[in-house]
Amino acid sequence: MPLQSTLSGRGSGSIKAEDTQSDGKSFEELRHECLQKGVLFEDPDFPAVDSSLFFSQSVPVQIEWKRPKELSENPKFIVGNADRTDICQGQLGDCWLLAAIASLTLKKDALARVVPHDQDFDHRYAGIFHFQFWQHNRWLDIVVDDRLPSVRNQLIMLHSASNNEFWSALLEKAYAKLHGSYESLKGGSTMEAMEDFTGGVGEVYETKNSPNNLFKIMKKALDRGSMMGCSIDVKFLLIPFNYYYLHLLQSSSSVLNLSGCFGFLQITSSAESEAKTTTGLVKGHAYSITGLEEVNYRGNTIQLIRVRNPWGQVEWNGPWSDKSREWSYVDKADKNRILQNSTEDGEFWMEFEDFKRNYDKVEICNMTPDDLTDSTKRHWEVSMFEGNWIRGSTAGGCRNYIDTFWTNPQFMLQLEDADDDDDVCSVVIALMQKNRRKLRKEGLDLETIGFTVYEAPDNEDQAGKDFFRYHASKARSKTYINMREVSERFTLPPGKYMLVPTTFQPHHEADFLIRIFSEGKAGALEMGSKVDADLPDPPMPSPPEEESDEEKGLRRLFEQLAGADEAISVRELQQMLNGVLSRRKEIKFEGLSLSTCHSIINLMDMDNTGKLEFQEFKVFWEKMKKWIMLFLSFDTDRSGKMSSYELRIALKAAGMQLDNKLLQLVGLRFADGNYDIDFDDYLTCIVRLESMFRAFQAMDKFKRGRVNMTMMQFLMLSMNV
Repeated sequence: MPLQSTLSGRGSGSIKAEDTQSDGKSFEELRHECLQKGVLFEDPDFPAVDSSLFFSQSVPVQIEWKRPKELSENPKFIVGNADRTDICQGQLGDCWLLAAIASLTLKKDALARVVPHDQDFDHRYAGIFHFQFWQHNRWLDIVVDDRLPSVRNQLIMLHSASNNEFWSALLEKAYAKLHGSYESLKGGSTMEAMEDFTGGVGEVYETKNSPNNLFKIMKKALDRGSMMGCSIDVKFLLIPFNYYYLHLLQSSSSVLNLSGCFGFLQITSSAESEAKTTTGLVKGHAYSITGLEEVNYRGNTIQLIRVRNPWGQVEWNGPWSDKSREWSYVDKADKNRILQNSTEDGEFWMEFEDFKRNYDKVEICNMTPDDLTDSTKRHWEVSMFEGNWIRGSTAGGCRNYIDTFWTNPQFMLQLEDADDDDDVCSVVIALMQKNRRKLRKEGLDLETIGFTVYEAPDNEDQAGKDFFRYHASKARSKTYINMREVSERFTLPPGKYMLVPTTFQPHHEADFLIRIFSEGKAGALEMGSKVDADLPDPPMPSPPEEESDEEKGLRRLFEQLAGADEAISVRELQQMLNGVLSRRKEIKFEGLSLSTCHSIINLMDMDNTGKLEFQEFKVFWEKMKKWIMLFLSFDTDRSGKMSSYELRIALKAAGMQLDNKLLQLVGLRFADGNYDIDFDDYLTCIVRLESMFRAFQAMDKFKRGRVNMTMMQFLMLSMNV
């Protein structure tokens, strides 16, 4: 069952970060050891080698890893206060990260957590530094040494405008370590880094389709400490969407924007990314938003926004830029206050209407759930679940793939209390895929993800295929898109709802985190988490004089194989079953394996002789006929195989209910590369599960769902399955 936690919307500043160094030592312990030995720290987990820079290419120039004291006569961790002007982009395409860092400097409490100030190049310097990042519901403490990549004594990655300040360069190195390499930081969303710096939840606004009060929304967000970024989309080509050809269009240089599983594909050209416009703005480039103001201009109130380019240069050259004539008509005191320290630093003002015309997207990261409200702070409830999509069992894809969609993980959400002065409930749902940057070196990248919300069926632990065939969704994410997180805000009437997170296509694997923020009282739990078995004792076999013709035929065959002890061994059972089943033309298989027959004997051998007597075999045969009918009901094309996605239904019909985790294990064990299970593996699976359930139920005398066993009992049980 996915990890679940429920907490209030209060801040998380008191939560201690986890140490992440492979040897288990903390920053303080490592620094103390280095000081005692009189050595400078060299990080074995992120060494000063080429593989820490790039995983898919060779280093293009001669890189030297140098410590700040080799690059500056008087290095400082922070000069004065950490400021947004301390950040200049290097050779890496991580402007999204730099834009988030610039926003972070405006939130001093959050900055102090990410960049602990208990470190410098003077007192207790040992070549070791540490930073803290939020990752998937945990705060992590990342330790690095201070060897930085340089060429001719110049830093080539992120650096400060001041030659002797190094906090931002070391922060980038720690973030690169978190994701496996510097190259892993190429390309991304500012929201991703903003959430990693705060543990907050993000919302995205399209400026061309924004609410009328967008300026007010952004101003309040900035005032309450939210972090904000913006960007300009590059040109795109709309192509009619044909799902069959989807795989032909996916590549590392394209971004998929799939609107609700249907419509058009947006193909973005990497060649146009970061192209400068005539107005001084850069397409496909991440900016941070650092201020919003209203000024009196020629008798009218003008809304202004301050934007920063992480490059530290290249600015807007239109109205309200640094030296534009518009400032001549603004009150001198306001002008001096707003334009203080205004230089060619990459930061500029522009009129808000110009901003909306030129920029396409605004990303707001609310620092805590309490910050999600528009005016007064309220208490938000937060439910979190960690789960995964596994091919063959829970990777069902989006609603277009109805045969597998229902097998995706499902979560029940019960909204109980309506918002104040309203009859609806506010809820924010955020679906995040985990660890995808770190997996890039293995050839994996972001999956295309989204989610759908339905009214929950009554008394259902897991909604089946027919439910989704005949019921429309009540809400859903706007797009299926290959971003780390998809989040949406909804207002829904009180009631029970079912949330289904998915990848766009079936069979695509990924781990995910779901965060559900609700303003009123709400409950959330994973559906399909019940593990149980209803296995009534089989009826007593009929006496010989009352046997049916089928039973009489089986008895004759049994007696031919059995010896004087009137029982058959595992090999004789294999011969008998293969002979009987081969006559049933509707079952296509190559025969039962010896392993399957061993499992059958372990299930039915009540007297522990290692053989089956005919009465035991007759009881098994009644089970076998039921299992055969179940298999044939799912082997619709009579290929001799059933889809592993249908295994949940087959097992439930046989009296056994498994949760997603167990189904994933069973699918990995018994399904083939096409997510199918043949008859032999199906029979092995169902026999072993019944054997395990019956053994557990026999030991669980008080029906508590748990048993105590000795090592010998455990080994005997394991060996007899």
